[in-house]
Amino acid sequence: MKLFGFLNLSTLDLIDIVIVAIIIYQFLRFIRGTKATPILFGILTIFVVSFVARWFNLRALAWIMNSILAVWVVAFVILFQPEIRNALAFIGRQRPLRFFFKVEPFPTVSEIINAMKKLSEQRHGALIVIQRNDSLSDIIDSGVRIDAIVNSILIQSLFFPDNPLHDGACIIQGDKIIAASCVLPLSENPDLGGKFGLRHRAALGIAEHSDAFCIVVSEETGRISFAYKGKLITRVSADALAKTLRKVIKE
Repeated sequence: MKLFGFLNLSTLDLIDIVIVAIIIYQFLRFIRGTKATPILFGILTIFVVSFVARWFNLRALAWIMNSILAVWVVAFVILFQPEIRNALAFIGRQRPLRFFFKVEPFPTVSEIINAMKKLSEQRHGALIVIQRNDSLSDIIDSGVRIDAIVNSILIQSLFFPDNPLHDGACIIQGDKIIAASCVLPLSENPDLGGKFGLRHRAALGIAEHSDAFCIVVSEETGRISFAYKGKLITRVSADALAKTLRKVIKE
């Protein structure tokens, strides 16, 4: 096949191009809106300057750029560690791998649901964000690092009124509670009116800015709600929440 009348491309070449494009697209999705974005542009700038230096035979500049590029692989891994971890976790959640290795897509759903039931009964306000594909690095950095395996009792204790971390959101990534007391963007949706407080606005805000799934427990009523794909669903039962959460994670 000839592309643009002069490039000879085979079917394998086209498949290769599509795969590379998908990888680049997914990587850009992971780093979108994070601190890694300007770092990536910095690395690309180094590549461009290095190419220009070699093209115009600027020896001193080319030597400096080549020296920097000699360690770029190690620097890349260090600088993009959170994004690489998220990408690998996303790959591991895909259906073909779960079929071959019999991996449970999200073994912590029951722990989360049990915690929501208890918090609802006790009317302890809660805000839990379950990260999916989009990176939440900036939001995680706004809170306090936890890095603990998801556990119902731990979630309940984080939102106990006397706990200094009970304000803000708890971020769950895979089977780990990554951080607590995180600050979320507030939704400016006028349809919310005065019916909902900051937790619900924050839940809808993160659902508008990312593909995360956010669960809310009202401190006033104890009712459970969730926000996903820019929509806020209120008055949800624990069973309905569990069913929805499992479905979302399998997407």
